Amino acid sequence: MKVTDLTHIIDSDMPVFPGTEQPIFEKANTLEKDGFREAKITMYSHTGTHIDAPAHMLSHGPYLDNFNIEHFIGNATILDFSDKRIKLIDVDSLKRYQNKIKSVEFIIIKTGWSKYWGDQKYYEDFPSLSEESAIWLSDFNLKGIGIDAISIDHIKSTTFAVHKILMPKDIIIIENLTNLDSISSEYFILSIMPLKNRNADGSPVRAISIENIKS
Repeated sequence: MKVTDLTHIIDSDMPVFPGTEQPIFEKANTLEKDGFREAKITMYSHTGTHIDAPAHMLSHGPYLDNFNIEHFIGNATILDFSDKRIKLIDVDSLKRYQNKIKSVEFIIIKTGWSKYWGDQKYYEDFPSLSEESAIWLSDFNLKGIGIDAISIDHIKSTTFAVHKILMPKDIIIIENLTNLDSISSEYFILSIMPLKNRNADGSPVRAISIENIKS
């Protein structure tokens, strides 16, 4: 078994979606004063490698805590667009993966953009799904769609159409994945467990892949 961490580390200087605040870490208790260490952490629910609940953008969409735990783990595959010079992933680009998509519960769109984490380019020109692609993908029996970029929509989108097409089908959106090059298997288990807080519109996750590597 091979377990790979697909999660960016959370720190006070990390990239965040434009307009949100970076996390704040405060020393609430110290060894010297209290005999133990404890930190107070303040951050947005969509910080770092995270998942979006339908309630994030839909007025009557479910929160993460409305889903059963098995919604956050399942069979997955990567759709690799990292070597393509495209900015919009259209339906024709996805159709060659149709049989793979049918056989899994999660797909990950690999753009290669995680290598720009911490650089201004991370926010620019990454491939994203077209609305037509989102409509096409919403007809599959998927639990979630992930991407190694800051959004599954174009960075300049103000309507977040792709999110709003996928969310009514209870498709969880996973953003800011990383380390996808370390996955060698065509199919693997993806785990994206959120914090279990009430009315969770989103949550940072410790995303991992689990591969059944035979010796």
